[in-house]
Amino acid sequence: MNISIENPDSPLALGLLEHYYSELATRFPEGFDLERTVAAPSAELRPPRGTFLVARVDGRPVGCGAVRKLDDTTGEIKRMWVSPQARGHGLGRRLLGALEATAVELGCATVRLDTSAHLTEAIALYRSAGYEEIPAYNDNGYAAFWFERHLT
Repeated sequence: MNISIENPDSPLALGLLEHYYSELATRFPEGFDLERTVAAPSAELRPPRGTFLVARVDGRPVGCGAVRKLDDTTGEIKRMWVSPQARGHGLGRRLLGALEATAVELGCATVRLDTSAHLTEAIALYRSAGYEEIPAYNDNGYAAFWFERHLT
């Protein structure tokens, strides 16, 4: 797997996000409406405020994720997704590690994220990677869990 930085407004990034949103629409009983989530404007997903990453296997894009700074020392992981066809091979864990490393490069000592109760695989991944559940830090209408991990 190769993970590289991508412009969050590129056709590739937007296409991956569209696949992610389509999957959420099928997994959430009430469907998915982007307006109910906490926005991550593309300007916040570019250095020096953040970074958007794309994961590829054999040159084929299979996942994405982003990190943005919430403050000087805290980052937030957003829109992490791996294609269903590519799951089960550790790609999610590698992508999560790359996002954490990117957060450190941005000066973050801690990262946070939120997730839905319907994304059980994500919850298991975050817990196994050392994330601890914390009180809600945003008002994401789909989130049921908020996590944090200290990186340094």
